Amino acid sequence: MPVQLRYQFRVYPTPGQQNMLARSFGCARVVFNDALRARQDAYEAGVTLSDTDVQKQVVTAAKKTPQRAWLAEVASVVLVQACQDARRAYRNWFDSMSGKRRGRKVGAPRFRSRKDNRQAIRLTRNGFTLRPNRKVYVAKVGELKVEWTRDLPSVPSSVTIIKDSAGR
Repeated sequence: MPVQLRYQFRVYPTPGQQNMLARSFGCARVVFNDALRARQDAYEAGVTLSDTDVQKQVVTAAKKTPQRAWLAEVASVVLVQACQDARRAYRNWFDSMSGKRRGRKVGAPRFRSRKDNRQAIRLTRNGFTLRPNRKVYVAKVGELKVEWTRDLPSVPSSVTIIKDSAGR
């Protein structure tokens, strides 16, 4: 089994980047909630909905509607990962109910609140790059200044940007 490591670094975005990150946080929350709602509706109707169907419904098709056209303003990687997070939450719940998942039982996934203080977005390799000037480029946000406290042993496979309750 490969060793997985997690490192935390403080990021210092400019005011414009803070605005784009706030939009990304909000869009990820909306897509996560839409994906959960789509899965719940399909489950109650007795319809099987594949992961790609959910993603097409809550990301691709939603961008084309006038009510959700603003989803196109943020990086699609953020939206797809929010959809994947909802899928993982739903799978963990089902596996817990059926006994496939070890440990204590997991509750049904809950909707993310706008009033929740902790906001996060996840980016895979095609959503960020480490630049030679020791900054991290995030798609549709720009180059973020990072306070590096150590050297990374390798190129990270994913980056999670979290805004805590103190606004950091």
